[in-house]
Amino acid sequence: MLLVVGRIGRPHGIRGEVTVEVRTDEPEQRFAVGSVLRTDPTAASVASVVPETLTIEDLRWHQGRPLVLFDGYYDRDLVDNLRNVLLVVDSDEIAVPEDPDEFLDHQLVGLSAVSPGGEVLGTVARIDHAPASDLLVLSRPDGRPALVPFVKAIVPEVDLAGGRVIVDAPEGLLDL
Repeated sequence: MLLVVGRIGRPHGIRGEVTVEVRTDEPEQRFAVGSVLRTDPTAASVASVVPETLTIEDLRWHQGRPLVLFDGYYDRDLVDNLRNVLLVVDSDEIAVPEDPDEFLDHQLVGLSAVSPGGEVLGTVARIDHAPASDLLVLSRPDGRPALVPFVKAIVPEVDLAGGRVIVDAPEGLLDL
């Protein structure tokens, strides 16, 4: 499964640097000098100027955003063709967290959400990263979405092998 780790933004200066909108919890690891990132296959098929991979030649931070220079892209006009291209990595290339209570988003998406009594509450559709806590976005059996704070008090168990998360939701939480 391909996971988006960033989106190429506008050119910065005239020497080929671009801004990158970070979409990963580990930007220092994903955007290290020498890293090879894949581009979104749909973008590469649409425009012949988008290569399958890009290698980071240089990186510096400016106003909280990385400015990236890709190997072979040393001109503002050339990198402008890369604007809005998504940068992706294969989920198989990402190490599984050592902490048993830490999970990667792609590990949780698709798991069945069940109550402690076994009632099916829905399926984890995505994870939203909110300031207070992460939220499991459930697709309920009736088609409505439900937001569940991903905290131990409400989600006491994640069973990756069993393909489910136990959700002990307070009364009314799934009706919001």
